[in-house]
Amino acid sequence: MAGNILIVDDSASMRQLVSFALKDGGYDVTTAVHGKDALDKMNNGTKFAMVITDLNMPEMDGIELIRQLRQRSGYKFTPVIMLTTESQDQKKQEGKAAGATGWIVKPFTPDQLLGVVKKFVK
Repeated sequence: MAGNILIVDDSASMRQLVSFALKDGGYDVTTAVHGKDALDKMNNGTKFAMVITDLNMPEMDGIELIRQLRQRSGYKFTPVIMLTTESQDQKKQEGKAAGATGWIVKPFTPDQLLGVVKKFVK
């Protein structure tokens, strides 16, 4: 089985959709409902091969999550993909400045998502 991927999204249906696509692609999946939940899951010692996060979430948004991930030695180079409805260049630049590796705009196809994931996680 390939690496464990953390999906961070406040929408249960989106977490489920992304989980199904990744599991069908042979990946292990862990989900979190917002940035703070994601950090809590990382604090338990689980190492993730990739993080896929929404931008707009309660508690902690995706940009702040990325900033905090990049401060952790184990996550400085971990691929982080923003998966969001936001497509404005300003938001993309903000994500890139925080340390996002890539950006996928919703809606997306499972094949599109898997194509991006396979570039970073074998």
